[in-house]
Amino acid sequence: MEPTSDISWRIINTRSELDDLVRILEKEKTIGVDLEADSMYHFREKVCLVQIATETINVVIDPLRIANLSAIKPIFKTQNIQKIFHGADYDIRSLFRDFQITINNLFDTELASRFLGIKETSLEAVLKNKFGVTLDKQFRRRDWSKRPLPAEMIAYAAKDVRFLVPLAKCLVTELQQKGRLTWVSEECQYLSNVRPNSNDSAPLYLNLKGAGKLDPRNLAVLEALLQYRREVAQKKDKPLFRIIGSRSLVDLTEKKPLNLKQLEKSKVLSPKQIAMYGQEVVAVIHDAMKLPKEVLPVYPRKRTPRVPMVVAERVRALRHWRDIQAKKLKIDPALICTRALIGTIAVQRPMSFSSLAKIKEMKNWQRKEFGKDIINVLKHVH
Repeated sequence: MEPTSDISWRIINTRSELDDLVRILEKEKTIGVDLEADSMYHFREKVCLVQIATETINVVIDPLRIANLSAIKPIFKTQNIQKIFHGADYDIRSLFRDFQITINNLFDTELASRFLGIKETSLEAVLKNKFGVTLDKQFRRRDWSKRPLPAEMIAYAAKDVRFLVPLAKCLVTELQQKGRLTWVSEECQYLSNVRPNSNDSAPLYLNLKGAGKLDPRNLAVLEALLQYRREVAQKKDKPLFRIIGSRSLVDLTEKKPLNLKQLEKSKVLSPKQIAMYGQEVVAVIHDAMKLPKEVLPVYPRKRTPRVPMVVAERVRALRHWRDIQAKKLKIDPALICTRALIGTIAVQRPMSFSSLAKIKEMKNWQRKEFGKDIINVLKHVH
């Protein structure tokens, strides 16, 4: 089913308008949902618009104008209305973080696309593939927290969401034909329970890729720089990357300039960044270099237990089986079984369905679809 012609959108700015919308949505079976946020412009990101579309309506809710979105919570919570998202992970976390909205009866069209073996799964690519629709992304990087928003930006936000309901219908039909709808339904159920991560906890270097390779002195320098950047970003209400990029902080950690001349010579920061932050950056590095050895941080490492040879053989056999299955089904092997799950199965070596049921990380659809195969593979490896 292809999308119908353009549906005019309307903005929801008041609580009474939101209440009216809820009464309309209560009668729907399926709604499409999308968000716009301001993560590129502020220290703490927030949801700036919530777009909702059905086959007949297309609305844009402004949560910066409506202080309380509690009226719409039941729409997201009820099992009677299916909520269609594309790449739902971020949206689910954001809705919970800002409004404590929980979502039941989720269908993620991006996840569905992956289970159908579609290679390019961005909304633009999938809509182009299925409907020949080209999305205009000119406002993608704009600051959605600014008010008033120009009408063309609101129209842009409203456009994408109206394709979600017809897209979901199309993908559901294909999933049913391939016998994979129950797979996606269960995965969506798990996905609906994701919650926002808190990156506020120290040490900050635990959230930075590559920090585990650094020695204690370098870790101390990096942590000091990360803390400094965070303080500046919070004061200026800007995202971290708009102060100093993470790659630049790692480079500063390696080069450790202790004065402005060395900082300029390092070419890590731009002249503008040096003018704004240079003096404080070298002071932060200097202080971190003076810390006594006994207070230097040590990167926490989990001891990886030695894997017995027999377990390694099981892992190889299971991976080989999985890769063959993935090729047959024309989907990403990780969708069938992640490396972590393969490791757990190899260690526990379930030899019956009741044993498979004890592996909590395994989904019901995986047990039902591939349980017999997995047990068979393990029977042929010691």
